[in-house]
Amino acid sequence: MSDNNSQTEALLLKESRTVVPPMAANLYKGRAGRIGVIGGSLEYTGAPYFSAISALKVGCDLSHVFCPLNAAPVIKSYSPELIVHPILDAGNAVELIKPWLPRLHILIIGPGLGKDSGILETVGNIIQFCREQSDYAKPLVIDADGLFMVTKNPKVILNYPKGVILTPNAIEFSRLAKSVLDKDLEATSDPDPEHVRALAVALGSNTTVVHKGQSDVIATASVGVSVVKCATGGSGRRCGGQGDLLSGSLGTFYFWAGLKPAHDPPERNGSFPPAVVASYAACRLTRECNSRAVAKAGRSTLTSDMLEEIHPAFDELFEN
Repeated sequence: MSDNNSQTEALLLKESRTVVPPMAANLYKGRAGRIGVIGGSLEYTGAPYFSAISALKVGCDLSHVFCPLNAAPVIKSYSPELIVHPILDAGNAVELIKPWLPRLHILIIGPGLGKDSGILETVGNIIQFCREQSDYAKPLVIDADGLFMVTKNPKVILNYPKGVILTPNAIEFSRLAKSVLDKDLEATSDPDPEHVRALAVALGSNTTVVHKGQSDVIATASVGVSVVKCATGGSGRRCGGQGDLLSGSLGTFYFWAGLKPAHDPPERNGSFPPAVVASYAACRLTRECNSRAVAKAGRSTLTSDMLEEIHPAFDELFEN
């Protein structure tokens, strides 16, 4: 890791700490964030759970999952902490979800969503409704099969007004590059930062792309610092579910970074766009959880082991 990137990471970590709200006695439930996860399917119930529970463990107050009917009982069985809505495959799903939107701060779209055309159309309609109705618009985090939806129809998030963060892995990024940039890029864990930025720019000024890999590359179309890397932590263990932990963590950090609260300390200079700060914080936390879990379990490490590391990793990175 270059000295320049080490300095940038140090600055980003410092700024990440300033967005973490204090735990104060005068707060009420919901002030630290209400996150909605749109995902899940009969085959994939773990992904929305990992995303939603990670958002809670990082520090949001309420975590909702909007999923198909047949996925709901399984997701409910994983944890009583989550609020599960079995309505995503209903004929009037958009109408059923609309009343919940004002109660949520961030939408995470994609974990375990599957590729059912009807479900993807519903999710696209939800995004379009948020785009058209400013009172309902929410910043978006899009991962997994949500990225498949964007690959098939990039216009669904083009110039989305409230901000959107995409979190592709190597294969997902190469597919997006073909669809959006019309470039055939080899899937790689060591991405070209300029390619990542080009994708962000092509999708609009409010778009940030997090290319997960050997180093996580974060690029934004916003003015100012445009490309940064998170290279600290992590390991060679790549078990399923790590990206879901990242998306949930990112949802909470994205809400915190977008706040303009009284607790903002005067030393926060806003050197980086909020989406970049949130993305770095979530990447750094996920990589730290991974390295801690692997130190204990080695090749046997699962995402469930990483969940147990969220508190000690968060405490070391952001509280001290």
